[in-house]
Amino acid sequence: MATALLDEPKKAAGGTAALDRGGKYLTFKLADEEYGVEILKVREIIGLMGITAVPKMPGYMKGVINLRGKVIPVIDLRLKFGLEEIEHTEQTCIIVVDVGKEIGIIVDTVSEVLDIAGENIEPPPAMGGDVDTSFIMGMGKVSDAVKILLDINKVLCSSEMASVLASAAAADTSGAETTAEF
Repeated sequence: MATALLDEPKKAAGGTAALDRGGKYLTFKLADEEYGVEILKVREIIGLMGITAVPKMPGYMKGVINLRGKVIPVIDLRLKFGLEEIEHTEQTCIIVVDVGKEIGIIVDTVSEVLDIAGENIEPPPAMGGDVDTSFIMGMGKVSDAVKILLDINKVLCSSEMASVLASAAAADTSGAETTAEF
C-alpha cells in the first residue's frame, strides 16, 4: 500500500509510470541491436523504392518517396544513430511512422510485433551528461533479450524535423523527377 501511495504523486506530477508504456511494439533490427516503436505510430511497412534525393540535407536524410501520391521524407535510421552505412538487402525496408506527419525510416529488417507488459519496461540507463538518451522511451525485457524502445517523436529533434518536412514540401511542389536507389 505504501508503494501505491508513493507512485501516485509521480504520476500526478507528470511522470510516466512504467506501466503506462506497456503495449504492442513493432520491433526491427539495426546492426546487431533490436529496437521497437509503438505499433500505434506505425502506418505501414514497405519495401525499398526509388528515393528522390533532396539537396543540402543531412547525410541520414535520404530524400523523399512518392507513396500513393503523398510525398514522404525518408531517413536512414542507421545513419541517424551514427552506425555504419551498409548495402541494402532484400530485407531492408521502410517503416512509415506518424509523428504528426508521416516519415519513412529505413531499417535493416523488421522482426515482429511484441506485446510488452509495462512491468517489463525499464527506463533508459543513465549514460552520463554527454549522451542524449531522450529519444529512448525504455528498455523492454523480452525473455533474455533487451529491446530498445524508441520514442519516435523524439528521434528527430524539432529543428531537424522542420528541415526534413520543409524539404519534403519543396520536393512535393517542385515535382522532382530524379530518383536514386539507396
